[in-house]
Amino acid sequence: MIRIDNISKQNGHQILFIEASATLLKGEKAGLVGPNGAGKTTLFRMITGEEFPDEGQVGVDRGVSIGYFSQDVGEMSGRSVVSEVMDGAGPVSEVAAELRELEQAMVDPDRLDEMDTIIERYGEVQARYEELDGYALDGRAREVLAGLNFTPEMMDGDVGALSGGWKMRVALARILLMRPDALLLDEPSNHLDLESLIWLEAFLKNYEGALLMTSHDREFMNRIVTKIIEIDGGSLTTYSGDYEFYDLQRAQSEKEQQAQYERQQAMLAKEIKFIERFKARASHAAQVQSRVKKLEKIERVEPPRRRQTIAFEFPTPPRSGDDVASLKNIHKKFGARSIYDGLDFHVRRKERWCVMGVNGAGKSTLLKLVTGSLQPDSGAVSLGSNVKMGYFAQHAMDLLQGDDTIFQSLEGSFPQASQASLRTLAGCFGFSGDDIEKRCRVLSGGEKARLVMAKMLFDPPNFLVLDEPTNHLDLATKEMLITALARYEGAMLFVSHDRRFLGALSNRVLEVTPEGVHQYGGGYTEYVARTGHEAPGLHG
Repeated sequence: MIRIDNISKQNGHQILFIEASATLLKGEKAGLVGPNGAGKTTLFRMITGEEFPDEGQVGVDRGVSIGYFSQDVGEMSGRSVVSEVMDGAGPVSEVAAELRELEQAMVDPDRLDEMDTIIERYGEVQARYEELDGYALDGRAREVLAGLNFTPEMMDGDVGALSGGWKMRVALARILLMRPDALLLDEPSNHLDLESLIWLEAFLKNYEGALLMTSHDREFMNRIVTKIIEIDGGSLTTYSGDYEFYDLQRAQSEKEQQAQYERQQAMLAKEIKFIERFKARASHAAQVQSRVKKLEKIERVEPPRRRQTIAFEFPTPPRSGDDVASLKNIHKKFGARSIYDGLDFHVRRKERWCVMGVNGAGKSTLLKLVTGSLQPDSGAVSLGSNVKMGYFAQHAMDLLQGDDTIFQSLEGSFPQASQASLRTLAGCFGFSGDDIEKRCRVLSGGEKARLVMAKMLFDPPNFLVLDEPTNHLDLATKEMLITALARYEGAMLFVSHDRRFLGALSNRVLEVTPEGVHQYGGGYTEYVARTGHEAPGLHG
């Protein structure tokens, strides 16, 4: 269906692909993985014909329709959300547009003399529209939008009024409604909440076309893909199985390659020692000669390419009192909408609360109340003795000074720290070598998130409040963060739609629902086992 044949591609000085090959067959669901900057988006763009390889070719079977979702959604304004989505539904939307034009022509008094032709054409177009299931399109568009958590009011509202994250969902809905033969999805899980993510997971599992996707959500990828295509060092390697299987498989083949390399090195050392020892003796000349020839012919085993794995060790935070945060009889309204009506909630030392709730239930509001960035209408919020708080908020990334380099930004926050320790910190969060000279204004969302996180964790608080901390992080950084936070000794209160993060780090669950607030002892994994659903908006 899609064939990548011996492609080579260079971007500026960076070589992305060297004679790389892979295939995607009909109905296959594959995950595309590789370090940041390895060329995943370039590969998508070559499949859609937006870019071309320098050598080799990318072939798509004739007649195969492709839907490509990228992080770059472009301009959207001037019509309703549902119209925007329907407009992207491929051929059917073009037929719908012609139908609308013909309907206007039929009531245009200046075109009376063409009426027979217009009516005849209208009949043909209407038949084609029915054939393409056009009359069901509005219903299908609303179904997809509902799955992505749009309310009926939002569906009929102006698409231009939406935030960037919601526009991303509109762009995703357009592609899903199109039902192409092959879906290319570049980070579809980035801007979704847990309910939408689980809906998308079910949609993609049941989708009959081929799928190639990238995602920084390991759990999401695991449940959908049956093969992994890895970009590493310019080549494409295909593994059959889900992400978990690929991870094990890659570790195993690296281990085998290392052992092979070491065996060969030992053998080469032995041969070279023999040659060195006897090369001056005439009696051994023939033996030495044959060994030299043998060495020349041996195909050298390369050592496995070492992945740059980053590890971050938490300095031990100062110990807080047993009571970390206390909310008593909290009331909070936005306009006529009551979010909290007499909430009592306490965080104690070593507790790690994850906050669950559908969009708009008040998860971020709770975090803002605890951190003091929002005041309750009534009730009291207090922090315990010796509590030092670190707050990772979505807007924290907008507060970075654009003209500062990464290093200046770290230095400004920690003027007493040594250059070496700040460089080590930057390295842990994926900024090595010249990276630390990048200015904050040119950083990607992921780089900004890593910088804010590095600043927050260097001089560690004993109470971490995190609002979607993994949103822009790649798989390697996310794993590093989970490992580091698992060893962290302070208290935590966090919101995340990443189930691996939730399962690995929570030991308490606070569920915020329209019917009230429920508290569960035990972490996210126990919550799922006890309630039978992975998120509050999904039952059963």
